[in-house]
This record gives sequence, C-alpha cells and structure tokens, in this order.
Amino acid sequence: MSDLRLRFASLDRTLGYQMIKMRSISVFAMVVAMASFIPGRAQKRPAAEETGSHTQASKRDTRNPLKPASLTWDQTDGTTRIKVGSQPYGVAFDGANIWTANFGDGTVTKVRANDGEVVGTFKAGVAPYGVTFDGTDLWVSNQGEGTLVKLRTSDGKVMGRFAVGHYPGWMAFDGAHIWVTTVPSHGPGKVSELRITDGKILGSFNVGNSPVAVAFDGANIWVTNGDGTVSKLRATDGEKLGTFAVEGGPIGIAFDGANIWVANRGYASVTKLRASDGKNLGTFPAPGGPYGVAFDGTNIWLSGESFVLKLRPTDGTELGRWATTGAAGITFDGKIVWTGEFNDNVLAGYHVEKL
Repeated sequence: MSDLRLRFASLDRTLGYQMIKMRSISVFAMVVAMASFIPGRAQKRPAAEETGSHTQASKRDTRNPLKPASLTWDQTDGTTRIKVGSQPYGVAFDGANIWTANFGDGTVTKVRANDGEVVGTFKAGVAPYGVTFDGTDLWVSNQGEGTLVKLRTSDGKVMGRFAVGHYPGWMAFDGAHIWVTTVPSHGPGKVSELRITDGKILGSFNVGNSPVAVAFDGANIWVTNGDGTVSKLRATDGEKLGTFAVEGGPIGIAFDGANIWVANRGYASVTKLRASDGKNLGTFPAPGGPYGVAFDGTNIWLSGESFVLKLRPTDGTELGRWATTGAAGITFDGKIVWTGEFNDNVLAGYHVEKL
C-alpha cells in the first residue's frame, strides 16, 4: 500500500498538484493524480447542510405498497440521493440499473434506476475506479491491482479477471471491445483493447503521459492525458490520428454526436473539440473543479469537486448549477443524470425534465 501511495505522490508532484491524504488509512491514494487530481479529505457535512438542499419527500413504491420506495425527489430542485459504497468514483448504466465503482471498499453497487432500490453490492477488487457496460456484462477497472473484472449484471458474479497494467482508468466500449488506459512505470501511457468474450488484449497503443479516461465516437477512440492533451486513435487498428492540446489536467471525456467534450480539472474549464478533425471549437468556464462529462441528448453535464453543471453545447453557456461536496463519475439513463459523490458515498440523481 505504501508503494502505491508513493507512486501516486510522485505522479502528483510531476504534474504540479498537491497530494492530499484520504480520511481512511485503509483506502489507497488513487491514480486520479495522474490526471492532476487527488480528492480532498472526505468529510461529513454538518447535519443542517446535509438536509437543507436535499430534503427527501416521502413516497411509497406504487408497484409494491408494502415496501417504501428508495427513490424520492427533492421537490425544490429535482434531485435525489442514494447511499452506496465507499467513494463511488465510477458510474455506469446497463439499461435498467446504475452501477457505482466504490474505490474505498473494493465493491460495486447496483441500483435500480426506476426506483432507486439498492439491488446488491458485490466485491470487485482493490480500489475499483471505473465501470462500463458492454451490452451484456459489466466491466470494472481495479487500480489497486491492475486488473479489469467482468461481472454478470444479473447477480454480480465474477466472469473473469484480466491483468491489464498499472492503474487502469475509465473505460469505453466500442461495440465489440473494451478500451482502457494504463500508466506504465516508464514511457508514454497506453490504451489497451480487450475482446469482451475472453478478455484477451488485442493491442496496446501509445498515447500521452498519464492517461485517465476513454470515449468512443462511433469510429475512433479518444483518450484524455495528464499532460494536457487528448489522443485520437482509429478503433479498427489503434493507429494514432492526432494529438490535440486542451487545458491542464483533463479527466472526463464524452461524445455528443458531433463533438468531443473534455473536462479540464486543472484549469476549471471544459473544451469542445470537433470530432472529425480535433479542431478546438471553444474552451468554456467550468468552475468547481470539473471531473466527468456526460451528454443527455440535448445538454452537456459536468461533475466536479464543488458543482454539478449543465451547459448548452452550442456555446458552453451555463444553464444550471448544483452544489456538491465532490462528484466524479457521471452517466445518463435517458431521464436522469447520475453522479457518484465520493466524499458522501452517495449516488446523486438529477432529473433532466424537472431541472
């Protein structure tokens, strides 16, 4: 554990950002340092703050009148909060359920999307960070052990565990393969392509230094790198098609159907790149330390250390802002934008039609 902490601290110094210790000594200091971010000390908010803006309206599950529903909405701002595992950094949707990768306790939590019921919590590995759905199974990146784990979504059974390299990050699925970033001990970062049937690595390709997250645009793979760049690779053969400068500490990345959006944590901004050629179409303010990015079919959403933001994609105008004590992973299920709040161990939902 101490070796891992030292590795992260060294990476953090290289990128010029300060390493902050986590509250629990049992939790690994995480590889987000590679993307110039280490979460602050997890703190419980005062009771008055915790209940002030997120008062839950009491409801009952109309499908089962004998059981209280878990999913209740704050009538003032269209949000909901559901307790999950410790430090949920990764979030994914499988078509029916939301999954969180709980970095602090080595588990994933499965939450039914339509009513917020916690269906199960399953062991995943050491320091799980990312979760991605491949249409059948769930993939989890375990930073503390350098593996990807494939779980059956119906019951959380481990279907395979595959070594991929140091500090695997946030993944993407291209319709046939899982792509994941890793950070070798020496040399440039890597993005690897795994066959979903058996986890075989079909190729590992050089990208920038300290890569973190991956997105797929229907033809190409995009990777955020801790050196302030984004790499574009052709999905069919891994050939690098371009490297594009953004701003410091890029982490999250998403495709909106025409453009790539990058959360620049180090500069509190978000950059819009044209997917066809990587041209920078604009860099817009994103206060509060942006982390993850999602597209809801109309607007761009950003998770972050201080806020969850909604932006208009045409010009980056801020359309909404909600306070958070630290949100990382983010996904959209067709109705609700979900974020993992790592300091409060909460899955937070933002009902798009209510906001």
